This record gives sequence, structure tokens and C-alpha cells, in this order.
Amino acid sequence: MKANLLVLAALAALLALPASAGARIIEIGGASSTVQPSCPESPCEVVSRTTAFQVAASGKRNFFVAPRDGRIVAWTIALGKPKKVQTEFFQENLGGAAQAGITVMKQGDRSYARVLARSPLQTLTPYFGQTVQFPLTTSLPVAKGNLVALTVPTWAPSLALGLGRGSVWKASRERDSCDDTQTQSAQTDINDLQQYKCKYRTARLAYSATMISTPEPPDAD
Repeated sequence: MKANLLVLAALAALLALPASAGARIIEIGGASSTVQPSCPESPCEVVSRTTAFQVAASGKRNFFVAPRDGRIVAWTIALGKPKKVQTEFFQENLGGAAQAGITVMKQGDRSYARVLARSPLQTLTPYFGQTVQFPLTTSLPVAKGNLVALTVPTWAPSLALGLGRGSVWKASRERDSCDDTQTQSAQTDINDLQQYKCKYRTARLAYSATMISTPEPPDAD
């Protein structure tokens, strides 16, 4: 409840700013509620033991890249509702209860990315079948050009399937381990550097992040 009040207060303060301040509320990644995760349908596929981000979808590219400097105040994830037997399988094979958080990264050459900031992990099981928003008690700094990724140290039923080949996401796995979804590759430490060489098509990660951009003063006369 306290975290919710903090986010509401931040948004109210933003709306009270004069138009000349130039601050904005921006949803990085678009509306998560429009994406339908696969579970419990067959195949019920999940994001597992990795840090991942969407490269392209619906004719758009780089929409998980921050367009301005600012602070991330909340993040949202759409979750499928796995059946009991599916949930038990994932829990037994992928490290326990479903968990996720968001990670702010700086992109470098040769598909490398370094962790700059990360949110606390959230247990997702109580929210299966819903689109849920998690306010951040402490907002995360984000600079223009930073990437906002989804970190899943266990598993998350938040993957939409059966999309066109223009829907592409990447994961922090080694090039020769793209099919290894059980070995841990999630970036959970600040300054962690990892190469994103595994690319997956026809699927969409169902998450987004809410940021408040840094106010910009009006141009001098």
C-alpha cells in the first residue's frame, strides 16, 4: 500500500507541473495488457532463468529503449495462468516459484549489456491470469538510450507465442546455449556484463515499465 501511494504521489506531482517543464509519463514497451501469454494453452511456454528484452514487435523496434532521461516508478507484467500440473513442472525444474523483476542496462558493442540498476524481485504466483503492476518504493534511474529488460531467475508465464517473424526477443545466454532454458543466465548483479547472442522469433515478452522523464527547462529566449 505504501508503495502504491508513493507512485500515485509521484504521478500527481508530475501532472501538476506546468507544460513548459516538459516532463512526461512514458510507458516503455507499450501496453502489456494487449499481449496474451501462452499458458495454460498447449504449448505452455515460459521465460526461464534469464534476462531478456524485446527487440521488435508489431512493426516497431527498440521500444524497450528509454527515449529520455528519467526515473522508472513502476513495471507491469501480463501473466498466463498455468494449470496445476504445469506449475508443478516449472517449479520442480526451474528453481521454484515464479519470480521476475526489471533491469536497466547500458548497451555496448558486440551485443553486450551491463546492469546499471534493478528492481526487487516479485513473486508472481498470486497474480497468475492477470496483468499486474508493481510500484517501486525506490525508483530506478534511467538515461536516454538505456535498455529496460525483464529478469527472470526462475520462470515467468509471460511469453506470447504464434506471432509473426517480425516479433523478436533476445536473452542473456551464450550463443551455443540458446536452447538451454534451465541453466541460470539471469543478470542479477549491478555492473554484471553479459553478451546477448540468443535471438528468438515469433514470440513477445509481455512486460513494460512506467517512467517519469526528467523535466526539461524551456529554451532561453
